Amino acid sequence: MFDLGGAAPVSLAMLVLNMSIGLLLSLIVAWYYEHFAQSLSNRRKFARLLPVLTLTTALIITIVKSSLALTLGLVGALSIVRFRTAIKEPEELMFLFLAITIGLGVGAEQRWATVVGVMVILGYMAARLLFKRKFDPHNLYLNIVVEEVDQETLFDQVNAQLLEYVEVVDFRRLDSRDGALQLTYFIHADTPQIISALVASLKQRFPVREISFIQQDRVLGD
Repeated sequence: MFDLGGAAPVSLAMLVLNMSIGLLLSLIVAWYYEHFAQSLSNRRKFARLLPVLTLTTALIITIVKSSLALTLGLVGALSIVRFRTAIKEPEELMFLFLAITIGLGVGAEQRWATVVGVMVILGYMAARLLFKRKFDPHNLYLNIVVEEVDQETLFDQVNAQLLEYVEVVDFRRLDSRDGALQLTYFIHADTPQIISALVASLKQRFPVREISFIQQDRVLGD
C-alpha cells in the first residue's frame, strides 16, 4: 500500500546545494544563449527567464519527489494549464528544455550527471558554432523594399540579380503592401566589397525604396 499522505522531510542543506548548482548551470546556459544563439527575438530578455525556469522546476521536483499524493496533485494542476504563447523558433524551445532538464536533474539530486550532461551539450554547440563560423563567416539577412512597377517579373528579376553577386540565395519572406514589394533573403557574401557592389547594382536597376543587411550573428538582443 502506498502512503498517499506522508511526505519525507526536505533537507534544507541539500535544497540549497541543488538550487545553487542549478542556478550556476542555468546562468551559464543563459549566457551562452544571449551571446551565441541565432534567434531573431530579444535574446537578452529571454535569457533572463531561463534561471527562473530552472529554479522553479528544481523546487517542484524537490517537493513532490517524496510524496505520491503531491505528484498526483501536480499532474492534475498541470492538466488545466493552457500555454497560449507559441514558441516561434526551435532554438528557443531547445534552451527551454535544457533549462527544465537542469531543474529536473538537480531536483532529483542527480548533480554530477546534470553537470556533465550540460557541459557536453554546450561543448557540442560551441564546437559546431566555431566550425560553422570558420567556414561560413559572412551570413547575412538581406531585406529589400522595391516599388511594384512590374509585379509579374520583379521577383524573378531581383533573384537573378542577386545570383550574379552571391552564390547562395535562400529566400525567406515576401510581403506586398502600399505599392511596394518587400523581399527577405539569407545570403552568403565572401567580402564587404561584394555587398557594396550588390547594393549599387540593385539601386541602379530597380526602384529601390530601402535596403538593409542584418548579420546573422549580431541580431536583436546582443
